[in-house]
Amino acid sequence: MNEDFNMTKQESDRREFLKMAGTSAAALGVLSAAGSAAFAADNKPMPDMSNGANNFFKSEKVVAQKVAFNNQYKMKVIGNLFTPKSLNRNLKHPAIIVGHPMGAVKEQSSNLYAQKLAEQGFITLAIDQSFWGESQGLPRNAVAPEIYSEAFSAAVDYLGTQSLVNRERIGILGICGSGSFVISAAKIDPRMKAIATVSMYDMGAANRNALNHSQTLEQRKQIIAEAAQQRYVEFTGGEIKYTGGTVHKLDKDTHPIQREFYDFYRTPRGEFTPAGSSPELTTHPTLTSNVKFMNFYPFNDIETISPRPMLFITGDQAHSKEFSEEAYQLASQPKELVIVPGAGHVDLYDRVNLIPWEKLNTFFNKNLVYARIS
Repeated sequence: MNEDFNMTKQESDRREFLKMAGTSAAALGVLSAAGSAAFAADNKPMPDMSNGANNFFKSEKVVAQKVAFNNQYKMKVIGNLFTPKSLNRNLKHPAIIVGHPMGAVKEQSSNLYAQKLAEQGFITLAIDQSFWGESQGLPRNAVAPEIYSEAFSAAVDYLGTQSLVNRERIGILGICGSGSFVISAAKIDPRMKAIATVSMYDMGAANRNALNHSQTLEQRKQIIAEAAQQRYVEFTGGEIKYTGGTVHKLDKDTHPIQREFYDFYRTPRGEFTPAGSSPELTTHPTLTSNVKFMNFYPFNDIETISPRPMLFITGDQAHSKEFSEEAYQLASQPKELVIVPGAGHVDLYDRVNLIPWEKLNTFFNKNLVYARIS
């Protein structure tokens, strides 16, 4: 890591402001990543495994298969396909695509959801988002909201051409940032018949305004200006700079939201680094591309998804709850907002005793299995 990867005083000042404002660095994407010394995990605590935390769950009731397919831009998307062992292979079945949290990979949260839903009889597909995990895209960790949304349509392309899948009964589920990507995709892809989100972040609003609208316009412009100047550095061969993401070290001043993400991403509870990737860059998008979220407005025209059903799940303690509540307010019927008592944002990534599995099963059964599909 060179000095471009070190945090400037100005960035440090922004970090302190955003801590006080209660902003999540993982979603906001404006806190530059510190150097390797600051990232030393020399005080890593034991993870909180309460409420059945089980991110790396392996089901004995499903068959897992790694699959690959191209998106519309001929970029390879990699996913884990889960098929119930008891599946009647003489019939076509409903399927669900699952998207991981922003900055994560399919092994973090989405594999768990995909397997649990596959145990209920669905064919499920957990994908790595383009530029992340095993999926293609350069530079790594780039932010490209349109291509993120395209990955879900490409997954529909793939599933809809498989012999065991009923292409008229495909649903999507987005966790954290993927919640906003599946909404963006569903607005222009009517093949997605049922849309669910869990602990959703509107990645556009989170970057423009921060949580609870705590970021000023001037701060937003400062972030944009910094990213624009960094483009010159990288265009002329300088080091790529990264931003946002989960801290790699805790201290007495670490904000509770960062501690929440740290417990998942930086401990054995959910820590996972794909082959060929760097642990220091896990969850950190590139600085120059992250500003593209400023132009991302997934909730615009969300009402046009109707009459396809939408389900929004969030915790009553979730710092991200505002996004699910806003999406629910703007969406047209049929829609449902489920607020899980006692659950925070990251709790719904993997705490199997808090995740409302029955609600998800009922939603997808009602709208994929038993519904009349036009």
